[in-house]
Amino acid sequence: MNPFSHIDLRVTNLERALPFYEKFLPELGFTQTFHSKNWNVFATEGNLPSVAYFAITEDSSHKPNGNLIGFWAKDRWEVDRFAQLVKEIGGKITSGPKIFPISATYYAFYFEDPCGNQYEIVHRLN
Repeated sequence: MNPFSHIDLRVTNLERALPFYEKFLPELGFTQTFHSKNWNVFATEGNLPSVAYFAITEDSSHKPNGNLIGFWAKDRWEVDRFAQLVKEIGGKITSGPKIFPISATYYAFYFEDPCGNQYEIVHRLN
C-alpha cells in the first residue's frame, strides 16, 4: 500500500502560481480538478477522498523553506522532459538534470515553483 494521501500547499501568489500548476500537475497524473473558493485541488484518477491529491491555497505570508517534495520519473528521458516543461511554464531549475552522488543511477533535477516552493524529479535504479 502506498501511504501517500495528499499535499496541502501554500503559495504566496495564487494568480502567479496557478498557471504553473495547471500545466505541471496533470503531467504527473493529477488530472482531475476539484476547485473551491479557497482551494485548488488536483487529483489522480478515481474518487476523492481515496485518491492522491495536491491542494493549493494562497497565503501571502507563506515563506518557502527547506522542505522539498520529490516525484519519481520512469526514466532519464522523463526527468529531462519534466526539466524542459518546468523551464517553459515559469519554474526555476536550481540544479540538474544530472547524476547526483547519492547513487550511481540517481538522475534528477531540483527546481522551485513561481513562489519558491522546492521540488525534485528523480529516476533511480538503486
